[in-house]
Amino acid sequence: MYYIGYDLGSSSVKVAIVNAKTGANIITLNEPTNEMEIVAPQQHWAEQDPNMWWNYICVATKRAIKEGNIDASKITGIGISYQMHGLVVVDKDREPLRNSIIWCDSRAVEIGNNAFKALGEDVCMAKLLNSPGNFTASKLKWVRDNEPDIYTKIDKYMLPGDFIAMKLSGEINTTKNGLSEGMLWDYKADTVANWLLEHYNINTNLTPNIVENFTAQCEVNAQGASDTGLPEGIPITYRAGDQPNNALSLNVFNHGEVAATGGTSGVVYAVTDVLKSKEPSRINHFAHVNYSNSNPTLGKLLCINGAGIQYRWLKDNLASNTYEAMNNKAEVVPVGAEGVCVIPFGNGAERMFNNKIVGTHFCNLNLNTHNEGHLCRAALEGIAFSFVYGMDILKGDNAEIKVIRAGNDNLFRSEIFSNTVATLIGHDIEIYNTTGAVGAARAAGLTDGDFKKFGDNITANDHVMTYKPLGNKAPYQKAYQNWKTQLEGFLNN
Repeated sequence: MYYIGYDLGSSSVKVAIVNAKTGANIITLNEPTNEMEIVAPQQHWAEQDPNMWWNYICVATKRAIKEGNIDASKITGIGISYQMHGLVVVDKDREPLRNSIIWCDSRAVEIGNNAFKALGEDVCMAKLLNSPGNFTASKLKWVRDNEPDIYTKIDKYMLPGDFIAMKLSGEINTTKNGLSEGMLWDYKADTVANWLLEHYNINTNLTPNIVENFTAQCEVNAQGASDTGLPEGIPITYRAGDQPNNALSLNVFNHGEVAATGGTSGVVYAVTDVLKSKEPSRINHFAHVNYSNSNPTLGKLLCINGAGIQYRWLKDNLASNTYEAMNNKAEVVPVGAEGVCVIPFGNGAERMFNNKIVGTHFCNLNLNTHNEGHLCRAALEGIAFSFVYGMDILKGDNAEIKVIRAGNDNLFRSEIFSNTVATLIGHDIEIYNTTGAVGAARAAGLTDGDFKKFGDNITANDHVMTYKPLGNKAPYQKAYQNWKTQLEGFLNN
Protein backbone atom coordinates (compact mmCIF):
# COMPACT_ATOMS: atom_id res chain seq x y z
CA MET A 1 0.00 0.00 0.00
CA TYR A 2 1.06 3.59 -0.66
CA TYR A 3 0.41 7.20 0.35
CA ILE A 4 0.74 10.16 -2.01
CA GLY A 5 1.79 13.64 -1.01
CA TYR A 6 1.72 17.01 -2.75
CA ASP A 7 3.85 20.07 -2.11
CA LEU A 8 2.34 23.05 -3.93
CA GLY A 9 4.95 25.78 -4.24
CA SER A 10 4.95 28.97 -6.26
CA SER A 11 7.57 27.59 -8.67
CA SER A 12 6.37 24.00 -9.09
CA VAL A 13 4.18 21.20 -7.80
CA LYS A 14 6.10 18.32 -6.22
CA VAL A 15 4.54 14.90 -5.75
CA ALA A 16 5.86 11.93 -3.79
CA ILE A 17 4.62 8.38 -3.32
CA VAL A 18 5.82 6.48 -0.23
CA ASN A 19 5.44 2.99 1.13
CA ALA A 20 2.54 3.19 3.59
CA LYS A 21 4.12 0.75 6.06
CA THR A 22 7.76 1.89 6.13
CA GLY A 23 7.53 5.48 4.88
CA ALA A 24 10.25 4.76 2.31
CA ASN A 25 10.17 7.10 -0.67
CA ILE A 26 9.21 5.32 -3.90
CA ILE A 27 9.29 8.28 -6.28
CA THR A 28 9.43 12.07 -6.13
CA LEU A 29 9.06 14.40 -9.09
CA ASN A 30 7.86 17.88 -9.95
CA GLU A 31 5.85 19.72 -12.60
CA PRO A 32 6.56 21.78 -14.57
CA THR A 33 10.21 21.05 -15.25
CA ASN A 34 10.95 24.79 -15.46
CA GLU A 35 8.86 27.13 -13.26
CA MET A 36 5.20 28.07 -13.01
CA GLU A 37 4.23 31.56 -14.10
CA ILE A 38 3.75 34.31 -11.53
CA VAL A 39 1.64 37.20 -12.81
CA ALA A 40 2.48 40.71 -11.58
CA PRO A 41 -0.23 43.15 -12.75
CA GLN A 42 1.44 45.89 -10.71
CA GLN A 43 4.74 46.34 -8.87
CA HIS A 44 4.88 44.29 -5.65
CA TRP A 45 1.87 42.18 -6.72
CA ALA A 46 2.05 38.43 -7.32
CA GLU A 47 -0.74 36.17 -8.58
CA GLN A 48 -1.17 32.65 -9.93
CA ASP A 49 -4.05 30.85 -11.62
CA PRO A 50 -5.34 28.12 -9.23
CA ASN A 51 -6.41 26.02 -12.21
CA MET A 52 -2.77 26.04 -13.35
CA TRP A 53 -1.88 24.42 -10.02
CA TRP A 54 -4.56 21.80 -10.55
CA ASN A 55 -3.37 21.04 -14.07
CA TYR A 56 0.15 20.37 -12.81
CA ILE A 57 -1.20 18.28 -9.90
CA CYS A 58 -2.96 16.07 -12.44
CA VAL A 59 0.05 15.78 -14.76
CA ALA A 60 2.46 15.10 -11.89
CA THR A 61 0.17 12.47 -10.32
CA LYS A 62 -0.16 10.50 -13.54
CA ARG A 63 3.60 10.73 -14.12
CA ALA A 64 4.42 9.53 -10.61
CA ILE A 65 2.08 6.55 -10.88
CA LYS A 66 3.52 5.58 -14.27
CA GLU A 67 7.22 6.26 -13.62
CA GLY A 68 7.08 4.71 -10.15
CA ASN A 69 5.40 1.60 -11.62
CA ILE A 70 2.69 2.00 -8.98
CA ASP A 71 -0.62 0.13 -8.89
CA ALA A 72 -2.84 3.19 -8.34
CA SER A 73 -5.52 1.06 -6.64
CA LYS A 74 -3.08 0.55 -3.75
CA ILE A 75 -2.81 4.28 -2.97
CA THR A 76 -4.83 4.67 0.22
CA GLY A 77 -4.32 8.23 1.48
CA ILE A 78 -3.38 11.78 0.48
CA GLY A 79 -1.45 14.56 2.24
CA ILE A 80 -1.17 18.13 0.99
CA SER A 81 1.45 20.80 1.66
CA TYR A 82 1.12 24.22 0.06
CA GLN A 83 2.47 27.76 -0.23
CA MET A 84 1.28 29.71 2.80
CA HIS A 85 -0.83 32.87 3.13
CA GLY A 86 -2.40 32.78 -0.34
CA LEU A 87 -6.01 33.68 -1.07
CA VAL A 88 -8.31 31.71 -3.39
CA VAL A 89 -11.94 32.78 -3.86
CA VAL A 90 -14.55 30.64 -5.63
CA ASP A 91 -18.19 31.02 -6.63
CA LYS A 92 -21.09 28.66 -5.96
CA ASP A 93 -19.96 26.48 -8.89
CA ARG A 94 -16.55 26.11 -7.22
CA GLU A 95 -14.82 28.07 -9.98
CA PRO A 96 -12.07 30.57 -9.10
CA LEU A 97 -13.29 34.15 -9.47
CA ARG A 98 -9.81 35.58 -9.94
CA ASN A 99 -6.18 34.58 -9.74
CA SER A 100 -4.89 33.62 -6.32
CA ILE A 101 -3.14 36.47 -4.49
CA ILE A 102 -0.09 34.52 -3.34
CA TRP A 103 2.29 34.73 -0.38
CA CYS A 104 4.81 37.20 -1.89
CA ASP A 105 2.17 39.76 -2.93
CA SER A 106 2.38 42.88 -0.74
CA ARG A 107 -0.70 44.86 -1.78
CA ALA A 108 -2.44 44.39 1.58
CA VAL A 109 0.36 45.61 3.85
CA GLU A 110 -1.31 48.93 4.64
CA ILE A 111 -4.68 47.25 5.24
CA GLY A 112 -3.16 44.96 7.88
CA ASN A 113 -1.16 47.75 9.49
CA ASN A 114 -4.25 49.97 9.76
CA ALA A 115 -6.25 47.12 11.32
CA PHE A 116 -3.49 46.54 13.87
CA LYS A 117 -3.71 50.19 14.94
CA ALA A 118 -7.52 50.34 14.89
CA LEU A 119 -8.12 47.08 16.75
CA GLY A 120 -5.25 47.65 19.16
CA GLU A 121 -1.92 45.92 19.59
CA ASP A 122 -2.99 44.29 22.87
CA VAL A 123 -6.09 42.74 21.32
CA CYS A 124 -4.29 41.45 18.22
CA MET A 125 -1.36 40.02 20.16
CA ALA A 126 -3.59 38.37 22.76
CA LYS A 127 -5.91 36.79 20.20
CA LEU A 128 -3.98 36.46 16.91
CA LEU A 129 -0.44 36.44 18.33
CA ASN A 130 0.37 38.57 15.29
CA SER A 131 -0.48 41.77 13.51
CA PRO A 132 -3.13 41.11 10.80
CA GLY A 133 -0.31 42.06 8.43
CA ASN A 134 -0.16 41.15 4.78
CA PHE A 135 -1.89 37.81 5.26
CA THR A 136 -4.95 36.09 3.77
CA ALA A 137 -7.56 38.02 5.77
CA SER A 138 -6.11 41.37 4.68
CA LYS A 139 -5.91 40.18 1.06
CA LEU A 140 -9.61 39.30 1.20
CA LYS A 141 -10.32 42.79 2.51
CA TRP A 142 -8.39 44.17 -0.48
CA VAL A 143 -10.67 42.21 -2.86
CA ARG A 144 -13.75 43.53 -1.06
CA ASP A 145 -12.56 47.14 -1.34
CA ASN A 146 -11.12 47.06 -4.85
CA GLU A 147 -13.08 44.38 -6.70
CA PRO A 148 -16.64 44.62 -5.32
CA ASP A 149 -18.15 42.79 -8.30
CA ILE A 150 -15.95 39.81 -7.56
CA TYR A 151 -16.51 40.01 -3.80
CA THR A 152 -20.30 39.77 -4.17
CA LYS A 153 -19.91 36.49 -6.10
CA ILE A 154 -17.68 34.79 -3.51
CA ASP A 155 -19.15 31.64 -2.02
CA LYS A 156 -16.04 30.68 0.00
CA TYR A 157 -12.47 31.87 0.45
CA MET A 158 -9.71 29.37 1.08
CA LEU A 159 -5.99 28.73 1.30
CA PRO A 160 -4.15 27.18 -1.71
CA GLY A 161 -4.12 23.70 -0.16
CA ASP A 162 -7.86 23.91 0.46
CA PHE A 163 -8.36 24.54 -3.26
CA ILE A 164 -6.43 21.38 -4.18
CA ALA A 165 -8.48 19.37 -1.67
CA MET A 166 -11.65 20.85 -3.21
CA LYS A 167 -10.61 19.86 -6.73
CA LEU A 168 -9.87 16.32 -5.56
CA SER A 169 -13.08 15.89 -3.59
CA GLY A 170 -15.64 18.48 -4.63
CA GLU A 171 -15.87 19.57 -0.97
CA ILE A 172 -14.77 22.89 0.51
CA ASN A 173 -13.24 22.84 3.97
CA THR A 174 -10.20 24.14 5.80
CA THR A 175 -8.13 23.53 8.94
CA LYS A 176 -7.28 25.45 12.09
CA ASN A 177 -3.64 25.65 11.09
CA GLY A 178 -4.63 26.89 7.63
CA LEU A 179 -6.80 29.63 9.09
CA SER A 180 -4.01 30.61 11.46
CA GLU A 181 -1.69 31.10 8.48
CA GLY A 182 -4.15 33.67 7.16
CA MET A 183 -4.49 35.47 10.53
CA LEU A 184 -7.99 34.09 10.80
CA TRP A 185 -7.69 32.06 14.03
CA ASP A 186 -8.39 33.37 17.52
CA TYR A 187 -6.15 31.39 19.88
CA LYS A 188 -7.77 32.82 23.00
CA ALA A 189 -11.29 31.75 22.01
CA ASP A 190 -10.05 28.76 19.98
CA THR A 191 -12.28 29.63 17.06
CA VAL A 192 -12.38 31.63 13.83
CA ALA A 193 -11.44 35.30 14.33
CA ASN A 194 -14.83 36.57 13.17
CA TRP A 195 -14.17 39.87 14.94
CA LEU A 196 -11.38 40.58 12.44
CA LEU A 197 -13.61 39.65 9.49
CA GLU A 198 -16.34 41.91 10.90
CA HIS A 199 -13.83 44.74 11.27
CA TYR A 200 -13.03 44.23 7.58
CA ASN A 201 -16.80 44.14 6.86
CA ILE A 202 -16.45 40.65 5.40
CA ASN A 203 -19.31 38.14 5.57
CA THR A 204 -18.29 35.53 8.15
CA ASN A 205 -20.28 32.87 6.24
CA LEU A 206 -17.52 32.90 3.61
CA THR A 207 -15.30 30.84 5.93
CA PRO A 208 -15.31 27.13 5.00
CA ASN A 209 -16.18 24.37 7.43
CA ILE A 210 -13.26 23.34 9.64
CA VAL A 211 -11.87 19.80 9.63
CA GLU A 212 -9.21 18.30 11.86
CA ASN A 213 -5.81 17.18 10.64
CA PHE A 214 -4.97 13.47 10.63
CA THR A 215 -8.61 12.55 10.07
CA ALA A 216 -10.59 11.78 6.90
CA GLN A 217 -11.23 15.39 5.82
CA CYS A 218 -12.84 14.50 2.48
CA GLU A 219 -12.59 11.83 -0.21
CA VAL A 220 -11.57 11.79 -3.87
CA ASN A 221 -14.72 11.97 -5.98
CA ALA A 222 -15.32 10.60 -9.47
CA GLN A 223 -14.11 13.78 -11.20
CA GLY A 224 -10.98 14.00 -9.06
CA ALA A 225 -10.21 10.35 -9.78
CA SER A 226 -10.72 10.83 -13.51
CA ASP A 227 -8.48 13.91 -13.62
CA THR A 228 -5.59 12.46 -11.60
CA GLY A 229 -5.69 8.69 -12.01
CA LEU A 230 -6.13 8.24 -8.24
CA PRO A 231 -8.67 5.76 -6.85
CA GLU A 232 -12.10 7.17 -6.11
CA GLY A 233 -12.97 7.23 -2.41
CA ILE A 234 -9.50 7.51 -0.88
CA PRO A 235 -9.31 10.11 1.90
CA ILE A 236 -7.36 13.33 2.25
CA THR A 237 -6.20 13.15 5.85
CA TYR A 238 -3.67 15.96 6.15
CA ARG A 239 -2.86 19.45 4.88
CA ALA A 240 -0.53 22.20 6.07
CA GLY A 241 1.43 25.20 4.86
CA ASP A 242 4.92 24.54 3.56
CA GLN A 243 6.87 25.63 6.65
CA PRO A 244 4.78 23.71 9.22
CA ASN A 245 4.90 20.76 6.82
CA ASN A 246 8.68 21.08 6.52
CA ALA A 247 8.81 20.85 10.32
CA LEU A 248 6.65 17.71 10.24
CA SER A 249 8.92 16.25 7.56
CA LEU A 250 11.89 16.77 9.92
CA ASN A 251 10.17 15.26 13.00
CA VAL A 252 9.62 18.63 14.67
CA PHE A 253 6.48 18.44 16.82
CA ASN A 254 7.41 19.39 20.38
CA HIS A 255 8.41 22.40 22.46
CA GLY A 256 12.12 23.09 21.96
CA GLU A 257 12.42 21.43 18.56
CA VAL A 258 13.39 23.70 15.65
CA ALA A 259 13.17 23.21 11.88
CA ALA A 260 15.53 25.29 9.76
CA THR A 261 15.87 25.83 6.03
CA GLY A 262 18.72 27.58 4.27
CA GLY A 263 17.85 28.25 0.66
CA THR A 264 17.68 31.60 -1.13
CA SER A 265 16.15 32.89 2.07
CA GLY A 266 16.38 31.23 5.46
CA VAL A 267 13.65 30.16 7.86
CA VAL A 268 13.82 29.21 11.51
CA TYR A 269 10.61 27.54 12.71
CA ALA A 270 10.56 26.86 16.45
CA VAL A 271 7.76 24.83 18.05
CA THR A 272 6.53 26.08 21.41
CA ASP A 273 3.67 25.43 23.82
CA VAL A 274 3.68 29.04 25.11
CA LEU A 275 0.72 30.92 23.60
CA LYS A 276 1.96 34.45 23.96
CA SER A 277 4.28 36.84 22.16
CA LYS A 278 5.53 40.39 22.25
CA GLU A 279 6.68 40.32 18.60
CA PRO A 280 3.91 41.49 16.24
CA SER A 281 5.97 41.57 13.05
CA ARG A 282 9.51 40.18 13.46
CA ILE A 283 8.09 36.74 14.27
CA ASN A 284 4.92 35.12 12.91
CA HIS A 285 2.91 32.53 14.83
CA PHE A 286 0.89 29.68 13.35
CA ALA A 287 -1.00 26.74 14.77
CA HIS A 288 1.34 23.80 14.23
CA VAL A 289 0.17 20.68 12.39
CA ASN A 290 -0.59 18.91 15.69
CA TYR A 291 -2.31 21.91 17.35
CA SER A 292 -5.39 21.07 19.43
CA ASN A 293 -7.12 22.21 22.61
CA SER A 294 -5.24 19.57 24.58
CA ASN A 295 -1.95 20.16 22.74
CA PRO A 296 -1.74 23.88 21.86
CA THR A 297 1.53 23.81 19.94
CA LEU A 298 2.58 26.83 17.90
CA GLY A 299 5.17 27.35 15.22
CA LYS A 300 7.16 30.55 15.72
CA LEU A 301 8.48 31.47 12.30
CA LEU A 302 11.34 33.87 11.67
CA CYS A 303 12.33 34.57 8.06
CA ILE A 304 15.76 35.77 6.91
CA ASN A 305 15.59 37.15 3.38
CA GLY A 306 19.34 37.49 2.94
CA ALA A 307 20.66 33.93 3.24
CA GLY A 308 21.70 31.58 0.42
CA ILE A 309 21.17 34.32 -2.15
CA GLN A 310 24.34 35.96 -0.76
CA TYR A 311 26.48 32.88 -1.36
CA ARG A 312 24.92 32.32 -4.78
CA TRP A 313 25.77 35.90 -5.74
CA LEU A 314 29.39 35.26 -4.81
CA LYS A 315 29.39 32.05 -6.85
CA ASP A 316 28.07 33.87 -9.88
CA ASN A 317 30.60 36.69 -9.58
CA LEU A 318 33.83 35.09 -8.37
CA ALA A 319 36.44 33.32 -10.45
CA SER A 320 35.86 29.96 -8.72
CA ASN A 321 32.24 29.85 -9.85
CA THR A 322 31.36 26.56 -8.12
CA TYR A 323 30.25 25.99 -4.54
CA GLU A 324 32.76 23.17 -4.14
CA ALA A 325 35.68 25.39 -5.14
CA MET A 326 34.43 28.21 -2.91
CA ASN A 327 34.03 25.88 0.08
CA ASN A 328 37.53 24.46 -0.45
CA LYS A 329 39.04 27.96 -0.41
CA ALA A 330 36.98 28.96 2.63
CA GLU A 331 38.12 25.91 4.63
CA VAL A 332 41.78 27.01 4.68
CA VAL A 333 40.84 30.42 6.16
CA PRO A 334 40.63 30.53 9.99
CA VAL A 335 37.43 31.16 11.94
CA GLY A 336 36.53 34.84 11.73
CA ALA A 337 38.05 35.18 8.23
CA GLU A 338 40.89 37.25 9.72
CA GLY A 339 38.53 40.15 10.40
CA VAL A 340 36.56 40.15 7.14
CA CYS A 341 32.79 40.47 7.71
CA VAL A 342 29.91 40.01 5.29
CA ILE A 343 26.57 41.54 6.22
CA PRO A 344 24.32 39.38 3.97
CA PHE A 345 21.04 41.29 3.83
CA GLY A 346 20.93 42.34 0.18
CA ASN A 347 17.58 40.71 -0.60
CA GLY A 348 15.19 43.50 0.40
CA ALA A 349 13.68 44.54 3.70
CA GLU A 350 14.36 42.23 6.64
CA ARG A 351 11.48 41.49 9.00
CA MET A 352 13.78 40.69 11.91
CA PHE A 353 15.09 44.26 11.63
CA ASN A 354 11.52 45.62 11.60
CA ASN A 355 11.53 45.75 7.78
CA LYS A 356 14.64 47.92 7.58
CA ILE A 357 16.61 47.61 4.35
CA VAL A 358 20.15 46.88 5.51
CA GLY A 359 21.78 45.69 2.29
CA THR A 360 24.89 43.58 1.71
CA HIS A 361 28.20 44.95 2.97
CA PHE A 362 31.77 43.64 2.79
CA CYS A 363 33.68 44.99 5.80
CA ASN A 364 37.35 45.17 6.82
CA LEU A 365 38.81 43.97 3.52
CA ASN A 366 42.56 44.44 3.27
CA LEU A 367 43.54 44.30 -0.38
CA ASN A 368 47.08 43.21 0.49
CA THR A 369 46.24 40.24 2.70
CA HIS A 370 42.69 39.04 2.00
CA ASN A 371 41.64 36.89 -0.94
CA GLU A 372 38.71 34.99 -2.39
CA GLY A 373 38.81 32.40 0.39
CA HIS A 374 38.31 35.13 2.99
CA LEU A 375 35.24 36.39 1.15
CA CYS A 376 33.78 32.88 0.94
CA ARG A 377 34.43 32.13 4.60
CA ALA A 378 33.09 35.50 5.71
CA ALA A 379 29.94 35.02 3.60
CA LEU A 380 29.20 31.57 5.07
CA GLU A 381 29.88 32.88 8.57
CA GLY A 382 27.81 36.02 7.99
CA ILE A 383 24.80 33.95 6.91
CA ALA A 384 25.31 31.61 9.87
CA PHE A 385 25.52 34.62 12.21
CA SER A 386 22.21 35.89 10.82
CA PHE A 387 20.61 32.55 11.77
CA VAL A 388 22.08 32.80 15.29
CA TYR A 389 20.87 36.41 15.56
CA GLY A 390 17.38 35.30 14.54
CA MET A 391 17.38 32.43 17.01
CA ASP A 392 18.31 34.86 19.77
CA ILE A 393 15.19 36.88 18.86
CA LEU A 394 13.12 33.70 19.08
CA LYS A 395 14.60 32.77 22.46
CA GLY A 396 13.73 36.23 23.72
CA ASP A 397 10.09 35.57 22.79
CA ASN A 398 9.31 32.35 24.67
CA ALA A 399 11.00 29.91 22.30
CA GLU A 400 13.38 27.27 23.59
CA ILE A 401 15.97 25.59 21.39
CA LYS A 402 16.91 22.01 22.27
CA VAL A 403 17.69 20.62 18.83
CA ILE A 404 17.75 21.97 15.27
CA ARG A 405 16.73 19.76 12.34
CA ALA A 406 17.33 20.63 8.70
CA GLY A 407 17.17 19.10 5.25
CA ASN A 408 20.29 17.83 3.53
CA ASP A 409 20.45 20.63 1.01
CA ASN A 410 21.63 24.16 0.31
CA LEU A 411 23.50 25.90 3.15
CA PHE A 412 23.35 22.98 5.56
CA ARG A 413 25.62 20.98 3.25
CA SER A 414 28.41 23.37 4.26
CA GLU A 415 30.43 22.28 7.30
CA ILE A 416 31.52 25.88 7.94
CA PHE A 417 27.93 27.12 8.02
CA SER A 418 26.50 24.25 10.10
CA ASN A 419 29.42 24.05 12.54
CA THR A 420 29.22 27.80 13.12
CA VAL A 421 25.50 27.70 13.94
CA ALA A 422 25.73 24.57 16.10
CA THR A 423 28.70 25.91 18.08
CA LEU A 424 27.20 29.33 18.77
CA ILE A 425 23.74 27.99 19.63
CA GLY A 426 25.21 25.16 21.68
CA HIS A 427 22.89 22.47 20.31
CA ASP A 428 23.03 19.70 17.72
CA ILE A 429 21.94 20.19 14.13
CA GLU A 430 20.47 16.96 12.78
CA ILE A 431 20.46 16.62 8.99
CA TYR A 432 17.76 14.64 7.20
CA ASN A 433 17.33 13.54 3.60
CA THR A 434 13.67 14.34 3.00
CA THR A 435 11.34 16.73 1.17
CA GLY A 436 8.04 18.45 1.81
CA ALA A 437 6.20 16.17 -0.61
CA VAL A 438 7.57 13.06 1.11
CA GLY A 439 6.59 14.49 4.49
CA ALA A 440 3.06 15.23 3.29
CA ALA A 441 2.73 11.70 1.88
CA ARG A 442 3.86 10.13 5.14
CA ALA A 443 1.54 12.39 7.14
CA ALA A 444 -1.41 10.87 5.29
CA GLY A 445 -0.87 7.83 7.51
CA LEU A 446 -0.71 9.70 10.81
CA THR A 447 -4.36 9.06 11.59
CA ASP A 448 -3.40 7.06 14.68
CA GLY A 449 -1.81 10.17 16.24
CA ASP A 450 1.37 8.27 17.10
CA PHE A 451 3.85 11.09 16.49
CA LYS A 452 6.68 9.26 18.26
CA LYS A 453 6.47 6.27 15.94
CA PHE A 454 6.19 8.66 12.98
CA GLY A 455 9.34 10.48 14.12
CA ASP A 456 11.23 7.23 14.73
CA ASN A 457 10.50 6.20 11.14
CA ILE A 458 11.89 9.53 9.88
CA THR A 459 15.09 8.93 11.86
CA ALA A 460 15.35 5.38 10.50
CA ASN A 461 14.72 6.42 6.89
CA ASP A 462 16.24 9.86 6.56
CA HIS A 463 18.86 10.79 9.18
CA VAL A 464 22.13 11.58 7.41
CA MET A 465 24.41 13.08 10.06
CA THR A 466 24.54 15.34 13.10
CA TYR A 467 26.66 18.46 13.54
CA LYS A 468 27.67 18.84 17.18
CA PRO A 469 28.90 22.04 18.86
CA LEU A 470 32.67 22.27 18.61
CA GLY A 471 34.72 22.27 21.78
CA ASN A 472 36.54 25.56 21.24
CA LYS A 473 33.74 28.11 21.12
CA ALA A 474 35.86 31.22 21.77
CA PRO A 475 36.92 32.06 18.18
CA TYR A 476 33.32 31.70 16.99
CA GLN A 477 32.05 34.00 19.74
CA LYS A 478 34.73 36.57 18.92
CA ALA A 479 33.84 36.48 15.21
CA TYR A 480 30.11 36.75 16.00
CA GLN A 481 30.65 39.78 18.24
CA ASN A 482 32.74 41.43 15.54
CA TRP A 483 29.95 40.77 13.03
CA LYS A 484 27.28 42.15 15.39
CA THR A 485 29.32 45.30 15.91
CA GLN A 486 29.47 45.86 12.15
CA LEU A 487 25.75 45.10 11.78
CA GLU A 488 24.71 47.49 14.54
CA GLY A 489 26.60 50.26 12.79
CA PHE A 490 24.41 49.81 9.71
CA LEU A 491 21.22 49.39 11.76
CA ASN A 492 21.88 52.67 13.57
CA ASN A 493 22.47 54.70 10.41
